[in-house]
Amino acid sequence: MNPSLRILVIDDEAQIRRFLDIGLRAEGYEVLLAGTAAEGLALAATGGPDLVILDLGLPDREGHEVLAELRQWSQLPVLMLSVRDAETEKVRALDAGANDYVTKPFGIQELMARLRALLRQRPPGEPEAPPRWDDDRLSVDLARREVRLDGAELALTRKEYAVLAMLLRHAGRVVTQPQLLREVWGPSHAADSQYLRIVIGKLRQKLGDDPAQPRWLKTEPGVGYRFLG
Repeated sequence: MNPSLRILVIDDEAQIRRFLDIGLRAEGYEVLLAGTAAEGLALAATGGPDLVILDLGLPDREGHEVLAELRQWSQLPVLMLSVRDAETEKVRALDAGANDYVTKPFGIQELMARLRALLRQRPPGEPEAPPRWDDDRLSVDLARREVRLDGAELALTRKEYAVLAMLLRHAGRVVTQPQLLREVWGPSHAADSQYLRIVIGKLRQKLGDDPAQPRWLKTEPGVGYRFLG
């Protein structure tokens, strides 16, 4: 096992964290441990993990919310842990971007096998989008969900933030309208472009970004939008 591979465990149960810490280190992994969503997201942004093991039932936020926020700036493999074994919970997590789902209680050997499979699927050296953007006027911290313009914090709705985060994650590249709609509103809204136009309009208003001479949000007519990075 490559000792440079680092696993982030986000679970509020101390005994589970200890159990996984011992098991993962025995397999040669480095381990990062977090007991809350806030700690986990901070370590995901700063600790350089290669894979995240994420519990659904966290004390400060639902694991589904943590996954959604992580997916706004990272494609790290995520293995979900939960006592919830209903098929609907598994489908919801996988549809939201989880790579695998394991129910508690679990066998350590099965968990390790699933973890190895996920690490094999990840392309070596896959770059991660930076969790921060700062051009001296606009500052976006994706790990902290913080957006500032000229030093003042901007109050964005969840949809406005999600659209901005996705465009920023692909800075310099065109993101199509269907891509944005599927990721932010869900697969059933891939054709509802009016929702996206409204959110882009509100974002531009809050950023003071002129659509005729955009600094950050450029419309690619008939295709989508591009963050000018």
